[in-house]
Amino acid sequence: MSNTHRDIELTFLGTGTSTGVPVIACSCPVCTSDDPRDKRLRTSAMLTINGKNYVLDSGPDFRYQMIREKVGDLEAIVFTHEHRDHIAGLDDIRAFNYLLNKRINIFCTQRVLDALKREFPYIFNQNTRYFGTPQINTTIINKDQPFLLDKDITLHPIQVWHFEDMPVMGFRISDLTYITDAKTITPEEMKKLEGSRILVINALRKSRHISHLTLNEALDVIQAIKPEKAYLTHMSHFLGKHEEVQKTLPDNVFMAYDGLKVKI
Repeated sequence: MSNTHRDIELTFLGTGTSTGVPVIACSCPVCTSDDPRDKRLRTSAMLTINGKNYVLDSGPDFRYQMIREKVGDLEAIVFTHEHRDHIAGLDDIRAFNYLLNKRINIFCTQRVLDALKREFPYIFNQNTRYFGTPQINTTIINKDQPFLLDKDITLHPIQVWHFEDMPVMGFRISDLTYITDAKTITPEEMKKLEGSRILVINALRKSRHISHLTLNEALDVIQAIKPEKAYLTHMSHFLGKHEEVQKTLPDNVFMAYDGLKVKI
């Protein structure tokens, strides 16, 4: 899992579930909390490697996330899966196209590409293209083949299951593994997590859910892998307030929050 680079930083652009937190019209203690760590945009992250930025998923909050983090350049977007809370912001790459006069590289499975073509047909329809259409280059990835993100930067896909028929790609680079929207991980794919020094994994809530890991299920994965540090993401308001939940976690497990930066 080695890479020749050493300067890697992970920024949590968003750590919330598909509704975000606060949830519209909700008055629960989490949604009304004054703690900025309880404000969770839709889940996304950014890898900054040797000064270049690569985003994992562009959900509906993508534009604001880029502005908040003062991102002046972007090399690529890598998609984990095709749900709207992970792809809806793709149109907003147009600003990078305009201002930087460059196309943005997109890495995704064929399944995700098919979904992007349904959701954003104007990006891919060569017969009806017009000025202002997002400009992208696409590369198909699969769970069994590491791929070059850029020159000597290699990502290793890890396939997890969101539900019985919904594959989601996690990714490993060097000592960092990033997984979101998982419910089950096969023993074969779990082996790819072994040796991770830093593990990011989803933890939706405390009670059982049909397509997401619960807090205890996420802690079981963390216990099996034994990373130096683990960060929880894709958290709903049902999980609880940051300050309160953090006190219950093992010493090496942390609730991530929007804007958190982790050096790898």
